[in-house]
Amino acid sequence: MNPKEVFDMNATEANANMPTGKANGVLFNPKTYASILYLLLSLPLGIIYFTVAITGLALSIGLTPIFIGIPLFFGVAKILNGIVNFEQSMLRQILGLPTATASHAYNPQPEAGQNWLMSMVRGFDSGLFIRNLLLVLLRFVTGILFFVIMVTLLSLGLGLIALPVVHIILMKEIQLDILEDSVFSYFQIDWTYNQQYFLYVGVGLVFMWIALHVVNGLMQIQRRLMYVDEP
Repeated sequence: MNPKEVFDMNATEANANMPTGKANGVLFNPKTYASILYLLLSLPLGIIYFTVAITGLALSIGLTPIFIGIPLFFGVAKILNGIVNFEQSMLRQILGLPTATASHAYNPQPEAGQNWLMSMVRGFDSGLFIRNLLLVLLRFVTGILFFVIMVTLLSLGLGLIALPVVHIILMKEIQLDILEDSVFSYFQIDWTYNQQYFLYVGVGLVFMWIALHVVNGLMQIQRRLMYVDEP
């Protein structure tokens, strides 16, 4: 059995052991909260990756006439490969997937008498470079998009859950009734504050439940976009 078959078999077993979407699998699974931390960091990390890639490529192209850009280009290619490998390993760690048993040979040993530039040129893989560049650019886009989706849902859930506490504090401290002109008054529903509290907390819990499932779904999307299952 070759390494790729071993990796595919291990990945399949890991998929079978992942949460199936039940409430207890989401609420009490440490991977869910590790995923939240990952998606929170996805925005600044995506910006850093994008800046490094674009700045490095722009400098390498601009400095090519004085030959500094040539080794800089190959250096950027190695950095992009390192970024993709780092992201893939981080996703595997969070999702509990097996580590890759095979990888692209991107660091060949230099031959005797061969300088470092020729070693970098011989080890350059154009297809791998293009793939890594596209993945870094895609990581920038998904980092922003996934961050916004997750923060919006979590903020709605936490805000609704905390609304009763905020209302009580404001009423006692500055006599401000934020529920005076609530949505219930427009429909002429005469609910007490306690009844409204229960409703808001219940809706907030539903939003939190949805948000945690969305987080797991976003991680699965990111897993596929970053070729995590590819050895």
